[in-house]
Order: sequence, then C-alpha cells, then structure tokens
Amino acid sequence: MKEQITYDIFNKVDIRLGTVISVKKNEKARKPSLIVEVDFGKEIGIKQSSAQITHYYHEENLKGKQVIAVCNFPEKNIAGIVSQVLILGSVDKEGKVTLVHPSQKADNGLPIA
Repeated sequence: MKEQITYDIFNKVDIRLGTVISVKKNEKARKPSLIVEVDFGKEIGIKQSSAQITHYYHEENLKGKQVIAVCNFPEKNIAGIVSQVLILGSVDKEGKVTLVHPSQKADNGLPIA
C-alpha cells in the first residue's frame, strides 16, 4: 500500500466520468497503445489520452464506453500525442489493464468522489 494522504490532498484530484468517442492505434508508441478521445461534457469538453490498454480493448469494444479519468494532470507528450487525461484502470501482474467504469450510464463530466 502507498503512504496515507489526507482528504484535502485527495480532494485536489479532479476525477470525472466521460464517454469514449474515438479510438485509434498510437503507431509511434514503443509499447502497444491507443489514442482515446473522451467527451467529459460541456465544462471540460473532449480530451485525449494515450493509453496502454490494448490487451482487452480496441475500437469496437471501447467506442461508446464510459470511463473514469483524472482530468487535472498537466498535459504530457507520449510518443507524439498530447495526453490530457489519465484513464483509470486496474493493472494486473502482467501489466494488463482493466478499465474502471460505472455500472450504469451517467452524465458525462460528473465528478467521482
């Protein structure tokens, strides 16, 4: 387990719900990755992420799926792609990612608490 943090520190992390609107391979990435565009609603808009999630996910099963992401990290250049959000998932011992998503459809942009 990582070190404990206070609720005030956790409260600074802006975690939101969004819907995947497009997916394509990140051809420049060293490790297999997808460029994922997510709609977070009017307040935040559409953001993109380069995500190493290719074991379980591809365009056909990811487009239209709702995901959870950290929206207030600084932008990061990953293999030529400006990654604007961090899509959340669990990572097993082999590095395979299972995305975190809501159990039912909800509005884009809703905060996660």
